[in-house]
Amino acid sequence: MPSFKIDLSTAVVFVATAPEPKMVNKKSGERAVDRESNASLSTVGLLVSDDGEGNLYQVTVPETGVPEKLAPGTPVAVTGLKARDWENEFNGQKRHGISFRAVAITPLGA
Repeated sequence: MPSFKIDLSTAVVFVATAPEPKMVNKKSGERAVDRESNASLSTVGLLVSDDGEGNLYQVTVPETGVPEKLAPGTPVAVTGLKARDWENEFNGQKRHGISFRAVAITPLGA
């Protein structure tokens, strides 16, 4: 499926939730990895505010693109943010949504 670049040039972005490991299977503890780089993946909650509207996005980022001690409330720059729609069927129920992926998240100056 195609992905779409998201322009954050006029937005203000803050960390809403600290990075957490992205899991393939929570029961087995299997961690999700990037298919191209084989880097472990993390999920970070970001609050994106633009044109008087704020949205919370759960963004998947390779662990190499997430600095240590990234705390809620930190203003950040997001590199390579893309959105992709998805659909699957689980236990006979169709589910769909939009997933978000970034190359890196960088804290802005002190």
